[in-house]
Amino acid sequence: MNSFFSRILQKLAYFAPGGYRVRPEIQKLRGANIGNNVWISQFVYIDEIHPEGVTISDNCSIGLRSTIISHLYWGGRRNDKAYKEVVIEKDVFVGPHCLILPGVHIGEGAVIKGGTVLTRNVPAHTFWGCPEGEPIAKATIPLTNAYSYDQFVKGLRPIRKRQKRG
Repeated sequence: MNSFFSRILQKLAYFAPGGYRVRPEIQKLRGANIGNNVWISQFVYIDEIHPEGVTISDNCSIGLRSTIISHLYWGGRRNDKAYKEVVIEKDVFVGPHCLILPGVHIGEGAVIKGGTVLTRNVPAHTFWGCPEGEPIAKATIPLTNAYSYDQFVKGLRPIRKRQKRG
């Protein structure tokens, strides 16, 4: 797709109403791989140059002001293969104000705590987040519209950290 046209569509998707229909459809037009029943909140930035490097599977929610980047290079010649794919598997909840960097793979049913910066892969069915960007709990019930928030919370199983000997 023409880069200029893609950038115009990104700006439109950033502000447009319609998190279940309008914004996902605009991102599909740009080249992003978006599944069914995906919620994209307002002010979500999906890579402007390589939207085709982003896959968001079925039943996912992307929180307000989150950013998904599939490339990191500056200046010089643009290389159409110079991106690292970002894959978000089905039933994933990404909280508000998250940053997902190139090459990150988020496993099925994972829940990403708001404000988290993802620099590495997230295992399936894991509640992941700050302060150190690490697993917090096992998520046995996904945070999707098929379940209530209370069901999600009751399904959390804390991950015990090993204590360092020293």
